[in-house]
Amino acid sequence: MIKAAHVGLKRIELERLRDGVERLYAALQEATEAEVPVAGASWAPPVDLCETKSDITIRVELPGVAASQIKLGLTNTHLRICGEKKKRASRNRVISHLCSERSYGHFSRVVPLRWTVNVNEATAELTNGVLIVRLPKRKERRGAEFKIPIKENDGGER
Repeated sequence: MIKAAHVGLKRIELERLRDGVERLYAALQEATEAEVPVAGASWAPPVDLCETKSDITIRVELPGVAASQIKLGLTNTHLRICGEKKKRASRNRVISHLCSERSYGHFSRVVPLRWTVNVNEATAELTNGVLIVRLPKRKERRGAEFKIPIKENDGGER
């Protein structure tokens, strides 16, 4: 009897462990899918995300990148910023490259959105190597509380 109870406890503990691993795997899968880079992507530009009462502002550092090299994709759940920063050939023959800290090649960044934004009024501009994306918030927000009128019944059951 004691042995059967011990086996039962081990089974319960193993099921809990399996469930925990499955939840962890699902979370990792979700995180990697949210950050799936463009094929061959090698770097993610730094981003500042700010909120005001009326909009969301996203500032992305992209020095040396032209607006024509950037692609923006906006859905109701995320903003995807991707493109390519090409390395310029030096005019002088470089004997030895002593340090290289700047990023080149394909880039991709996904910014998850937890706000309801007005996609049709979104704007983007590139100034001095900083991409500024403005996403106006919608007035009717998800999660807003609505009053539901209650009808008084005359006592007849349904």
